[in-house]
Amino acid sequence: MDDRKLQIFIDSLLPLLKAGVAFTIPLTLISFVLGLTLAILTAIARLSGWRVLRLIARFYVWIIRGTPLLVQLFIIFYGLPAVGVTLGPFPAAVIGFTLSVGAYGSEIIRAAILSIDQGQWESAYSLGMTRMKTMRFIILPQAARVAVPSLGNSFISLVKDTSLAAMVTYTEMFRKAQQITSTTYEPLLVYSEAALIYLLFSTVLSTLQNRLEKRLDRSTAR
Repeated sequence: MDDRKLQIFIDSLLPLLKAGVAFTIPLTLISFVLGLTLAILTAIARLSGWRVLRLIARFYVWIIRGTPLLVQLFIIFYGLPAVGVTLGPFPAAVIGFTLSVGAYGSEIIRAAILSIDQGQWESAYSLGMTRMKTMRFIILPQAARVAVPSLGNSFISLVKDTSLAAMVTYTEMFRKAQQITSTTYEPLLVYSEAALIYLLFSTVLSTLQNRLEKRLDRSTAR
């Protein structure tokens, strides 16, 4: 690496890290928390005794899982203004990622709920608990332990997927890399640098996920 490229690498590092910490991580956290809430509600709706709720939940999951996330973001940001709904880059990105996490996460949670032994339901009913209370206090806490590994992987994937927000002009880390590239004319260097930072974020999150899984395993074994 010549002196010019080394200087570009050094000069780019702090702006990219700042964009990652100030924009990418908050976008990921907000979208995941909202998406996880939506995922739980959707999973419960899909297991509901009400046919209408099941159909609505299935339709939502079918639409989101069957279309590319980038297309969904374009519809939200570029398409909705045609019907009078104009959103800024950040809310558009949050809505897009929330809907995605909600759809994929609901299938993870639904599978985790179905994995709980039927005897747990019967025991709760014998104690006079309603279906909703059984779900809230008995089934969901156990299902959460089953779902944590898959949900953790979804969270890590979301960190990387936030790079798509650059396509709706949200200035997260990848968008910042594009801006730097437009002035330095070193796409290989700058994009590789951004890739390394994404890799760093993913590695840290994977380590935290592994520790959480081990802690849950220990608490389950007691």
